[in-house]
Amino acid sequence: MKEKELHFDGIDKIILKYLMEDARTPILSIAREIGISGAAIHQRLRKLEAAGLITGSKFIINPKVLGYKTLAFVGIFLDSANKYSAAIIRLKEIPEVIESHYTTGNYAIFIKIMCKDNEHLMKLLNEEIQSIKGVARTETFISLDQQIDRQIKL
Repeated sequence: MKEKELHFDGIDKIILKYLMEDARTPILSIAREIGISGAAIHQRLRKLEAAGLITGSKFIINPKVLGYKTLAFVGIFLDSANKYSAAIIRLKEIPEVIESHYTTGNYAIFIKIMCKDNEHLMKLLNEEIQSIKGVARTETFISLDQQIDRQIKL
């Protein structure tokens, strides 16, 4: 199925920029800023959602406040490519795994995990991730700092 090309104008871009900066920005405040009705903004947002450009909104929780201070990326080597689906099913059961990617290159799977500390990370690697059937070995990278965290520019 070929994806339909999305057409959106400058007003759509302005609305999205406001909401991407802060999804809690009141629609009426945006409407006053750009000189259109709140109903028109709601209609435009519904159109952008229907087209698949907007996939939802969410609150972002600061994991450090919950005690998760170690962010790591783990490259997972599988002993066989056909173990991918089963490995993903198991990884989904581990709450500390917050992203997974099927990749080209050295790793079959590349995951992002949040842990309370290095001890928690080691336990998670040894007892959970490396015990998954089909995982041959892992390679771990601990993030020391994150300087860039953004969405794609409109």
